[in-house]
Amino acid sequence: MASHHSLLNHQRYFERIGPDYRNGCSVSFLDIKHTFALRHIRVGKWVNKTESALAANLIFDSLADLANILRVPPALIGLRGSLKFAFGSGGQKGVQAHYAPMHRELALAKNAGAGALAHEFWHAFDHYIASKMFTSHNLLDPYQSALACASDNWLADKAIVNHPLNQQLANVFKVTLLSANGQEPHDYVRRSIALDKSQRCHYFAKPTEMMARAFESCIEMYSHQYAQISNPYLVNSTINSPLSKLGAHPDAEHCREIYTALMEYFEPLGVAFDKQENG
Repeated sequence: MASHHSLLNHQRYFERIGPDYRNGCSVSFLDIKHTFALRHIRVGKWVNKTESALAANLIFDSLADLANILRVPPALIGLRGSLKFAFGSGGQKGVQAHYAPMHRELALAKNAGAGALAHEFWHAFDHYIASKMFTSHNLLDPYQSALACASDNWLADKAIVNHPLNQQLANVFKVTLLSANGQEPHDYVRRSIALDKSQRCHYFAKPTEMMARAFESCIEMYSHQYAQISNPYLVNSTINSPLSKLGAHPDAEHCREIYTALMEYFEPLGVAFDKQENG
């Protein structure tokens, strides 16, 4: 079967409900770069024109949905022009999507990246915001400061730069990772640790991964409720999936708490970004 048929099947399977940002027109990867203020986009040499056209529309809608759900300007998605994007290029074997902090690049596999975009965007954001939330001399492991993530540094109790937005983001980490009294790990963390033990790996309980799974869970759970959006290309299978049933994602009540904290951070972040861009 030709590879573009795989992408066509992807598009049919991942039926999206949401606003028509493109006014019924198709877009290009260049449109994505400009709309979301990305630094650069790479498209793999094995991606043909049909695949490129299909993927551009899917990715454009997904990034626009994400901005809509978070109530931030589309240009914020590019993380002030620092985020690079790759499609069908620069992937890792057996991995549907990944974020490479050394290159500040979010990469989606050609036929297997669907559903992972929200998760990987959080990784990119977590990495980007670390240097804004923590002073350079306070970053976890100064030799790895270029790769540091905010969630790692917060859990390591590094000193936070005094700013209201940083305090709100700290609250997101607290609500996600700590119990109600703020003194013990949340049950979500305990379940993640148990998953690592059962799988004999060190992955599920990493702060960066717990936060990415919490973020994508909130996006999937609340996108339709509050923004009338359902987009399985953006995020998929965090609710009632086999992995979720093993405890890999926050439960519904925990998601409500995390979502509230996320919006208390992202809404004012979007306002501040808009003022700087247009003020």
